[in-house]
Amino acid sequence: MTADASQFDYVIVGAGSAGCVLARRLTESGRHRVLLLEAGPEDRSLWIHLPIGYGKTMWHPVYNWRHYTEPDPGMHNRKIYWPCGRGLGGSSSINGLIFIRGQPQDYERWAAAGNAGWGWNDVLPYFIKSEGNQRGASALHGGDGPLAASDIGAPHPLVEAFIAGANSVGVPRNDDFNGATQEGVGYFQLTTKGGWRCSTATAYLKPARKRPNLRVETNAHATELLFEGRRVTGVRYRQHGVLREARAAREVIAAAGALHSPQLLQLSGIGPAAHLQGLGIPVVHDLPGVGANLQDHLQARMIFQCRKPVTTNDQLRSIFGRAKIGLQWLLFKSGPLAIGINQGGLFCRALPESATPDIQFHFATLSADMAGGKVHPFSGFTMSVCQLRPTSRGTVLVKSRDPLEPAAMQPNYLSTDLDRRTAVAGLKVVRAIAHSDAMRDFTLAEYKPGPGVTSDGELLEFVRENGATIFHPSGTCKMGIDADAVVDPQLRVHGIAGLRVVDCSIMPTLVSGNTNWPVVMIAEKAAAMILGA
Repeated sequence: MTADASQFDYVIVGAGSAGCVLARRLTESGRHRVLLLEAGPEDRSLWIHLPIGYGKTMWHPVYNWRHYTEPDPGMHNRKIYWPCGRGLGGSSSINGLIFIRGQPQDYERWAAAGNAGWGWNDVLPYFIKSEGNQRGASALHGGDGPLAASDIGAPHPLVEAFIAGANSVGVPRNDDFNGATQEGVGYFQLTTKGGWRCSTATAYLKPARKRPNLRVETNAHATELLFEGRRVTGVRYRQHGVLREARAAREVIAAAGALHSPQLLQLSGIGPAAHLQGLGIPVVHDLPGVGANLQDHLQARMIFQCRKPVTTNDQLRSIFGRAKIGLQWLLFKSGPLAIGINQGGLFCRALPESATPDIQFHFATLSADMAGGKVHPFSGFTMSVCQLRPTSRGTVLVKSRDPLEPAAMQPNYLSTDLDRRTAVAGLKVVRAIAHSDAMRDFTLAEYKPGPGVTSDGELLEFVRENGATIFHPSGTCKMGIDADAVVDPQLRVHGIAGLRVVDCSIMPTLVSGNTNWPVVMIAEKAAAMILGA
């Protein structure tokens, strides 16, 4: 049974990094009625709002979709765990908090591929508009935007040694990865404010929820789009066991992310016709690119034992250490609880032919067998390295007509020579830094993969056996004007009226860094285009 339909101007599917931005911007004038649908719950858990809670939400059964890929041939047929935010704020409520926008060249590539209006000078104003940097406004930064960016604060001796080690192998210090150049080593800025996480639900949605023209429905899982001919007129969704419908007089906006937006389109008959027909899904529009072009950052985590008891492992091992961490946060909103996991960052060129940085480091003053796992019983630190612009491409394809069954996610990691060479070269940079004179007082031993792994072939095997996502799947509803594109440069779905996609799935190519802030930019720009139209 379907409950009576409600009428709105815009219906947004997904209250994540993009959806919360859209809900705020599209309701600002008061002229438009907006419905925001979120499959997950309200963001009421303390672990969402406490930065170090990332370790708790990584496997949370309520706030995380806890997806797995299909067995990946390039990764010894392993199924790779893919965390994905579920609830208000989406992945911005459970991510690693890193504040990065990528390289200007990323956006120039988008524009050169036929996406007019998406070059660096076109997108920079929307980055600035969104940004509330504690350092204040400048030509490249915003000081009063909704999304907070904060410095980590007190330097850490282990991170300082890492920075000095990188300097010794030719990587310069950089105190602003979002400044004039990305290349260098230093401390990340984080999406935190006053010791709390700044998700898009906190930054954008919370101030807008009192508006009478915005309605937010949680635990509302979109199951299919509604059509009149080839025009989308609304959304059917399941909430508390009841099927409901919401009508959109102007547009439906899919903002459910790179995994769920293509799934919703395919379930609704928009996608590769042969695949949909094979599942008995009536084809509304044959659009082969829906679910194709999947890209992700693959991380290889090298773990080291530390000579000195200065790591977060040491703090968490004792009652005194845990009490000290708690007091730091309660009294000063500082310390490990206010930082999360990764403090140090690095962007550099691992391959000689690269014109700009091709790898990124996340340096953590702790170690565990997996991201978000229990820390090791020894003093440890982690250098995670990922390739910034992978050339491997995968797919997201529905497996049945059941909207509650996850789609088949096949990343095809390491399927190109460039990706394999970059993975190996990145590990060699890690070792060069870890065993530099500057880190000699801290690096006791390489715990993983271990000193016995030396050849290029052995290093590649280590990545195949241990590599994991760094949580940036993108590209599955590609923006462009070619035959494989799903949306045009206005983010309107090709061949379908009344439907846009606004999230990381529209990225033609993955940005050179963490994806949360670029998605916020995409949503800011999309809102301006929608209202301008």
